[in-house]
Amino acid sequence: MIPYESILLDCVRSDERVMVLTAENRGHMRNAPPLMGDRFIDVGIAEQTMIGMAAGLAARGRIVVTHALASFITLRAFEFIRDDVGIQALPVIMVGMVPGILSDANGPTHQAIDDVGLMRGIPNINVFCPADEEDLKIGLRDIIFSGKPYYVRYTNSPAAVDHEPAFTPGVAEIVAGPTFGMRDVTILTYGVMLRHAVLAASMLAVQGIVVQVVNLRTLKPIDEERILEASENSDLVVTLEDHFLTNGLFSIVSEILVQRRKSVDVLPIGFTTWFRPAILPDVLENEGLNGDHIARRIKEHLQRSIERQSLEPSYA
Repeated sequence: MIPYESILLDCVRSDERVMVLTAENRGHMRNAPPLMGDRFIDVGIAEQTMIGMAAGLAARGRIVVTHALASFITLRAFEFIRDDVGIQALPVIMVGMVPGILSDANGPTHQAIDDVGLMRGIPNINVFCPADEEDLKIGLRDIIFSGKPYYVRYTNSPAAVDHEPAFTPGVAEIVAGPTFGMRDVTILTYGVMLRHAVLAASMLAVQGIVVQVVNLRTLKPIDEERILEASENSDLVVTLEDHFLTNGLFSIVSEILVQRRKSVDVLPIGFTTWFRPAILPDVLENEGLNGDHIARRIKEHLQRSIERQSLEPSYA
């Protein structure tokens, strides 16, 4: 039994309020359903029905963890999430499978690279984007028993770093580079891109470039203070995500900086359109999202900034 289904089963067994629903997606929990009895329901390929059912159960005191492909649960069931779950702020957890680049070989209809934007735009819906399986394990119970609706980007990737065992929604973790003081670059990221951010940081460090890497963990609530600290103590802030730049992390950071009247050089790395389907390593290569490409893009941006500054007129 994999860690995810073990945690789900433990939650079901320890609290009679917890129920698990799926829209014919059991790849990540094949062993647990027979052990959950009538606390597990597979509605079939009917995401809208699943969310409506979950909202009804939650309104009667249940905590409901729902599952479907990320592109389907956020798009097909969007109105139901907005109206049935969001407006009433019901404790329904919506777990999106194969989000972002994890849908690697699938075409645009199955590429959930707009899911964060869709979910964060609904009042009361929160967003948890674990970096890997270990990060998911650390935060999952807190999310389930938070009493709040959450969208979760599911991943079972091997641990990218040694994570802080303490988890608080809205509190980021620094996983590489200096904790305090000035640095050349801060990379703000989430989800599976954390691994590639850390690789890029190590490559840049060899070249004498000081990089801090921040795992934001939850994008709603988000760690505004960490973002502001990055803007004040970095020559360059990089937003790195496997999501459209529009309404993703780049948009979130931009909104915060404008609201707080902060100014900093920002390099957004993400998608402006759908990616070409391929196996994951090829997607990362094609889209310039692996560690080597990220490091190169950051180095080139820093170099261009230096060149621009050298061309500015001096009034001394």
